[in-house]
Amino acid sequence: QVKLMESGGGSVQAGGSLRLSCAAPKYIYDNYCMGWFRQAPGKEREGVANIDHDGIKTYADSVKSRFTISRDNARNTLELQMSSLKPEDTAMYFCAARSRGWACSIRQPDARLDNYSGQGTQVTVSL
Repeated sequence: QVKLMESGGGSVQAGGSLRLSCAAPKYIYDNYCMGWFRQAPGKEREGVANIDHDGIKTYADSVKSRFTISRDNARNTLELQMSSLKPEDTAMYFCAARSRGWACSIRQPDARLDNYSGQGTQVTVSL
């Protein structure tokens, strides 16, 4: 089964930065909407940011102005630059590829809508 490969998680203090990467096979990278989701212990999965085929980026209100999603077309990699991290950003972060259309939305966090996803990378932010 094809999996996306996330990397870049870790532990940082509040106010710090991390950069997450998600490597995908080219046929997935080129043909699917890609985004980041996260899930903290005891909480529901939530959308963080995504970027559609037109390059339009969408962010959750909780991360706007702090996180930046981007595509590295040379490496078929989706990236998430996270700055000014807060303890409430602590979660497992997942990269997901979805079909175009209504499923391409961070407001649809249901993992069953993921055509492809990764194992996740842990982000822990401490005070």
